[in-house]
Amino acid sequence: MREDAVPRLGYSRRRFTAMIVGGFATGVVTRAIRPAEAAPEDVRIADLDWVDARRDRRVPARLYWPAPGAPAGPVPLIVFSHGLGQSRTGYSYLGRHWAANGYASLHVQHVGSDGSVWAGNPFEVLDRVNVAADEREAIARAADMSFALDRLLDKDSAFAALIDRARIVAAGHSYGANTTLIVGGARVVREGRTIDRRDMRFKAGIVISAPPFYGERDLHAVLAAITIPTFHVTATADVIALPGRRSPVQDRLEVYEAVGTTRKALAVFQGGSHSIFTDRLLTGGVTLNPQVKQATAEGALAFLDLVFRGDPSPLSSWSGAWSPILAVAPTAYLVTESSRHPSRRYRPRS
Repeated sequence: MREDAVPRLGYSRRRFTAMIVGGFATGVVTRAIRPAEAAPEDVRIADLDWVDARRDRRVPARLYWPAPGAPAGPVPLIVFSHGLGQSRTGYSYLGRHWAANGYASLHVQHVGSDGSVWAGNPFEVLDRVNVAADEREAIARAADMSFALDRLLDKDSAFAALIDRARIVAAGHSYGANTTLIVGGARVVREGRTIDRRDMRFKAGIVISAPPFYGERDLHAVLAAITIPTFHVTATADVIALPGRRSPVQDRLEVYEAVGTTRKALAVFQGGSHSIFTDRLLTGGVTLNPQVKQATAEGALAFLDLVFRGDPSPLSSWSGAWSPILAVAPTAYLVTESSRHPSRRYRPRS
């Protein structure tokens, strides 16, 4: 990874964007990567149907749990928020991979912005999208994440004693990436009042294809308060095209730059699409699609090794292994010697 290809705090967005888009347009030839053969994933899956009585709102969730006997102790937890029009059953490749590698993964369904957006009269879909994208739903989604975590950690929960509360992570794709940033500390001001849904239990964030905060002119003011480590993932063809809303990849870069913490990293795949990160199999290219999925699932865990173990080597190995499909490879932020611990080593795929 060339040092000059890594965005730094204060780096010119115009230069950075030109580097990514321009570099991709030159048509760099890279060697092919064949995703590793899928090994049997011995994970346990449970569907949970909760209701937040205080808000009179259903909060369905799907939990992916490591195989019995696999964890040596309490397991870290990733709470995942889906994109607009998705559900708890989506992004299964992430849940399965993370659980197969020792992380529990709780996929929360947001009933105000799930698959119901696409159901019903097709001539009213724009109205449903507008309602789903309303700031009230954005705040409700953040509340869903906190409520689901409350339930999983409740003293009456069968999982409460099995979760490592020092290693709880928020993650999400698209609208879910915004949700991740909100529980991570993003703030907006309405009528002189600051809306803050930060949940201090989340110690890191995985931010996949984050849209802009629509209607917010000062992105830095919204995201500057985020102090948890964040791993940002996008692609050079990551364009959001929804009824009444369009967002180019530059918006993903601006979100990355505006996040206040210096403990962050950015991965940009060459090509792809916005929906390549969902369970859809062909979008972004029949060859690239499974590569990006596998790389994203692995990259998140490599970053979390840096966050929780102070070990930058897994992220460095990941960047090298996947460099043929990366327009920008992430590098580790600086860690102190005292934070370095032995860790699971990332093994490059053949």
